[in-house]
Order: sequence, then C-alpha cells, then structure tokens
Amino acid sequence: MTNENNSMLNASNFYQPDLISVNGVILEVFEAGKQNAGKPIVLCHGFPEHAFSWRHQVPPLVAAGYHVIIPNQRGYGNSSSPTEVTDYDIDHLTGDLVALLDYFGYEDATFVGHDWGANVVWSLALLHPERVNKIINLALPYQERGERPWIEFMEAIFGGDFYFVHFNRQPGVADAIMNENASRFLRNIFRKNVPPTPPEPGMLMINLARAEKPLGEPLMEDNELSVFVSAFESSGFAGSINWYRNLDRNWHLMADITPIIHQPTLMIYGEQDTIPKSENLKNIVPNLDIVSLECGHWIQQEKPEETTQSILKWLEQQNA
Repeated sequence: MTNENNSMLNASNFYQPDLISVNGVILEVFEAGKQNAGKPIVLCHGFPEHAFSWRHQVPPLVAAGYHVIIPNQRGYGNSSSPTEVTDYDIDHLTGDLVALLDYFGYEDATFVGHDWGANVVWSLALLHPERVNKIINLALPYQERGERPWIEFMEAIFGGDFYFVHFNRQPGVADAIMNENASRFLRNIFRKNVPPTPPEPGMLMINLARAEKPLGEPLMEDNELSVFVSAFESSGFAGSINWYRNLDRNWHLMADITPIIHQPTLMIYGEQDTIPKSENLKNIVPNLDIVSLECGHWIQQEKPEETTQSILKWLEQQNA
C-alpha cells in the first residue's frame, strides 16, 4: 500500500484491488482509508474509464478522514462483463452499488460520479434514496426523461451516426473496431484543450479509434494511459458499451419514478465540455451547489487539484 498522504498516485503505486462478489457479479474494488471506517465515499467512473481515473482525489479524501471505495463497475477492468445486454440496465448498475454498501456494512454513503458514473449516481438517489447521503457529480447533469425513449429521441435529432444511436442500431460494429484499436482510441479520446471543430461525418467513437493524429494535448502521462489501455485490451469494450444499449430500457424502468433528488448535491461542470449545462437542474435537485472549472470533459483528471479542493470544501461545508 502506498503512502495515503501522497497527493499523487500513478500506475506503479495505485492501490491493490480486491475482487468482491456482489449482486451476482464480481467487482474489482480499490479501497483506501480503511482506518476511516464509518465515513464512506464511493467514486464512480464514466466511459471509457477506470477506477484509476480518481487517482488524484483519493489521497486527499483519505487525509480528510474518508473511507474511499472505488469500484471498476461491471463491464470494466477485471470486474465481470456479463454477455446479456440487459445485465447492464440501471437496476443492475445501481444494484451493484447498493450491494457494495451492504458488503462493507454501510447504511448509506456519499457518492461521486463522473460522466456515466454520474448518471448511475443520479438514478441511485432516485431508486435507493435511503442509501445516498450526499451527491457530487461531474460533467453530466441529471437528464430529464422526455416523452420518447432516448435512442428514438436522439436519432431524430442527431441522426444514425450519433454514437449513442450507432451503439444501439449497429450492435457489435463499434465494439470490434475499438477493440482492434484500443490503444489508439484511448490515446485519442483522453485529450485536453481540444480546439472546437465542426463535427465530421461518421461515428465519433469509430473516428477516434481510427484517427492517426489526435487533437489537443495529452490528458495524462504514457504510464498513466497504459493503465486504461491494459484494462480495455483485457476486457474489450462490449461491456462498457452495453451501458448505452440499455438507455431505452432504463427509460421504461424509470417511468414511474418522481425525478426529485433531495440529497445535498454538488454539480461540477467543465466550461469547455461538449455536454451542455442544465438550465433546470435546480428544479430537480433543490439542495444544489454548482462549481464550474475551466476545462473540458475529463474534469477530475484535467483539473485534479481544483476538482479535489472543490469537493473537499463542499464536503466540509456540508459536515459543519
């Protein structure tokens, strides 16, 4: 175990994971600050990420007195990747987190999510509100459920090449291309200071997997990127993409849920992120604070110190 007060963790000194059986799957779970038992905080990564995405935040959270739990969620890393697409619906994804709390003996926890992880945390707060005491979400505000299922809605607006739609309408195509080009795809997607460019024809994720020259600047050092590359070369991308293939199923599953989130919530946006801010978030999350950082989508990796300080400051205020 590395020194938990060290503010930087890299590929060579990140925490050793445990393989934990929960909710019918095995989750690869990284853990730090066991000495802080009783004050859990669960960090939930997005796509195409890994528990390692939170490496900058873990030591300061431990130093602040938290028991930090960082799962590779199903379909990622050495966690289970079921073959059935429906095994990645929102009931299963939130169920994994509930079962993780049960495993550690916690009634509730603070949950932090980025990108797809934020979507799961929003849903967890609605489906299992008693298990969530505070929310910190990055990049993705709560997505209001419309009158049409998500993929039908997105196809009508963005067309068949939009990657959410493509993943659903052409199953297996993108998975195979991304698997063949895992290293290039991850090198090309994990960038910062990417200049705004008009959308090019074709499917974004496939284009990224094939692009010879990435835009912007590298988000991380090569030895850090190697953690992601190694993980996806082992797991493949099908499991993580299957999260997208349940958007319409989730739309139906959440039909009778009233979308009001009562937990104290911090929303952290990247000013240069292509995901738009929500104008109505306060209506859904009345107990809301918002922070905006001058960065793109990969907030906690792009602006690690600012992200960590925003989180710690807000938690301190909430716990006062």
